[in-house]
Amino acid sequence: MNILYLLHAPFELPGIIESWASERGFKQIYVSPFQGDKLPSYSSFDLVIAMGGPQSAVHLDGAPYLKDEIVLIRDAMKAKIPVLGFCLGAQLIGEALGVRAERSPFKEIGVYPISLTEEGMKDPLLSHCPKEFPVFHWHNDMPGLTKESLILAKSAGCPRQVIRYSPLAYGLQCHPEMTLQGASALIKNCSNDFTADKYVQTPKDILSHDYHSLNFKNMTNILDNFLLVVTK
Repeated sequence: MNILYLLHAPFELPGIIESWASERGFKQIYVSPFQGDKLPSYSSFDLVIAMGGPQSAVHLDGAPYLKDEIVLIRDAMKAKIPVLGFCLGAQLIGEALGVRAERSPFKEIGVYPISLTEEGMKDPLLSHCPKEFPVFHWHNDMPGLTKESLILAKSAGCPRQVIRYSPLAYGLQCHPEMTLQGASALIKNCSNDFTADKYVQTPKDILSHDYHSLNFKNMTNILDNFLLVVTK
């Protein structure tokens, strides 16, 4: 399998996804349009993964290269190539389907639980996941919804945590792929995001978590489930 990663910052990397893909012998290609990288043809890949970043899908004019990524994601979905999006990447999937990203009711920074909806408990992506489990968050915005999309998980701070846009396209507003190294990099590079809000933890609290125990089992389970779905 050939995986294309769309990166939006040097400090927001695929984390657990990389080790999962490496163990399975998948080829991983990293593209950074924010650094001027030219987007490759989606047709060369079996899976497109759009990662998070400090940009805002609510304000696309501030990062015009995101519009080219949206076109790539739209074309990939039309060609039935599976797409996963995390945080900003989830919002770009919605944009590719013609729905605008929106502000989340609350900013979320830190580790907070998400809860599966009734649809989430039935969806194959989240098979064998707990009904409620803690996960890492770092966002102000949330993905838009199409008429066909289904909300699979929500949190107290954001009603759109996992979204199924189609059987081959899912968006995760949360960050189950996050490692301790990734969380440390976000703290270092996005310190201005720390404001006194209801769902914002301190850097000390964020770094106190065991991210392997927190995320590894659930993220690999989600990825294995997704692989089963798209290879049927």
